[in-house]
Amino acid sequence: MSSMKAMSPRNLKSNASREQGNASSPQQENGFADSLLLLHSEMAVHELIQEPLVQGIDDHLIEFSEAMRTVAKALRRVTEAKASAQAEAAEWKRKYELERARNLQFEHNAPSSGAQNVNGERAENVEDPVLSCQASEQSERCCGKNGICSHEVLRDGEPDCDSSVVQNRIMRKASFKLSWCCKGEKSDQHKHDIVSFERGNISTAERSSKQIALKWESHPQTVLILTKPNSTSVRILCAEMVRWLKEQKKLNIVVEPRVRVELLAESAYYNFLQTWKDDKEVLLLHTKVDLVVTLGGDGTVLWAASMFKGPVPPVVPFSLGSLGFMTPFHSEHYRECLDSILQGPFSITLRHRLQCHVIREAAKNEYETEEPILVLNEVTIDRGISSFLTNLECYCDNSFVTCVQGDGLILSTTSGSTAYSLAAGGSMVHPQVPAILFTPICPHSLSFRPLILPEHVTLRVQVPFNSRDHAWVSFDGKGRKQLAAGDALVCSMAPWPVPTACQGDSTSDFLRSIHEGLHWNLRKIQSFDGPRNP
Repeated sequence: MSSMKAMSPRNLKSNASREQGNASSPQQENGFADSLLLLHSEMAVHELIQEPLVQGIDDHLIEFSEAMRTVAKALRRVTEAKASAQAEAAEWKRKYELERARNLQFEHNAPSSGAQNVNGERAENVEDPVLSCQASEQSERCCGKNGICSHEVLRDGEPDCDSSVVQNRIMRKASFKLSWCCKGEKSDQHKHDIVSFERGNISTAERSSKQIALKWESHPQTVLILTKPNSTSVRILCAEMVRWLKEQKKLNIVVEPRVRVELLAESAYYNFLQTWKDDKEVLLLHTKVDLVVTLGGDGTVLWAASMFKGPVPPVVPFSLGSLGFMTPFHSEHYRECLDSILQGPFSITLRHRLQCHVIREAAKNEYETEEPILVLNEVTIDRGISSFLTNLECYCDNSFVTCVQGDGLILSTTSGSTAYSLAAGGSMVHPQVPAILFTPICPHSLSFRPLILPEHVTLRVQVPFNSRDHAWVSFDGKGRKQLAAGDALVCSMAPWPVPTACQGDSTSDFLRSIHEGLHWNLRKIQSFDGPRNP
């Protein structure tokens, strides 16, 4: 309004008259004053038109930018949903086809297959590789001919009968059953959870310790042994254990290629050891192996879990490492331990894993996601070598949680609650508690406390477009990847846990670990003498 008032026609006319009176050039007589008046008028009109247009364009650009951001978020949600649906559909299709192939092959070879006798003796080794595609009798009774057996949680996904990587010496997997373990006690803490809502009153009638016991329904046939590298004592123990399992237990033994080379260099006796040639055969290990034995520390257990992208056989971890938080068994008593495990039943801890997807901003329109990664301990997003704070937007089931500004963020399983998450200030949680830990790393905030979220949620951590630098993500301390602006990490609970054998039960093993491994609440006891209340 001030510019309009200053450049009104009356003011322009007075200015022009003043200039006419003060000018002495002869060009005034030739119409120069009229031209000057016209020029000022055009400039005034131009300013009046230009100023609101610029302001209007800025407003439209802001609205357009916000709309594009909303569209980008919607596209990202669609991408994640479609990727999850495609992965789930492919998994169920694979299960159905494999189960159907197993059942058809079982029907075809049922009259000639070697079944176990009444005394429960183990069937002799059969050289026909198609035996690995036969379904168990329990699967036939449970699911019918073409169904998918939901009880064989850890035995799903056997290979196709035409697979070239099936070895003749590998027999079909042993079957087992998982059940709640009561150990003969009748107290309420060993019963199942029952929610009562009689007469409109919701209450928990009975509680459960949820201790799980594994009972073999057929004798184990094949054992996989994984060892800590570059350790002479571990190699000596491995050679001794291999000889004992072969001669005393008559088991098929699978080792890593490195271990097979080392043992063959010592003696040709170990020529019977089986191994794998490439990553494709590693993906099929869970269809052949009945039991996994680890010789090392917690890192060896993490390595064993990373080898199985789907179901994981029961794991028996022996302590030959530094901390041994997840390795309750002592190597000196491996014979007694393995005797008890092979005979069964024994208690196990189902250690939950996280399933992680990296979604790239550049691939969101193509609905492409990277290969999912399973972690047993934690996935960490940090700033790497950057000198800037990380800026991470966090969502839980598409609901905004918070913006992390600090060194990074840890998404941990309950098994990993005593690892990096503990060092960052997170709580220690029993490994069988189904939960996801949300722990910030050195947050630049006085009120940012860790969270424990339920297992059914899906977390998405995204690097915003206005972030000053990239972020880095690592999975159980390995496989480090860069996250650029717009990239996101999606985490949820994986359907395949890692069953680890317990020395006693899961709770006593957990308490023993935090006492002996972490020296939890270790303090001198207060002396009894001294001042007392009267």
